[in-house]
Amino acid sequence: MINHVRKKLHKMLLAHIDPLFQILSKANPNPQTELDFISPYTLLVAVVLSAQATDVSVNKATKKLFQQAATPESMVKLGIT
Repeated sequence: MINHVRKKLHKMLLAHIDPLFQILSKANPNPQTELDFISPYTLLVAVVLSAQATDVSVNKATKKLFQQAATPESMVKLGIT
């Protein structure tokens, strides 16, 4: 029963995604960001960091970070400190 409800809810959510993106695309066809990035992955990292800091400070931190680790694999190799 729960799986059936989840599947139905998932289908309902997916049905709203494309229309929402159509509306957003018409309202802002060329969205811009203040975050510096070099790939979809680095944009994701910058967005996550920007939830806790200003875009200016994220750009300062990621400038060096992305020179050393611009992929998930290279980020993992940095290790945890």
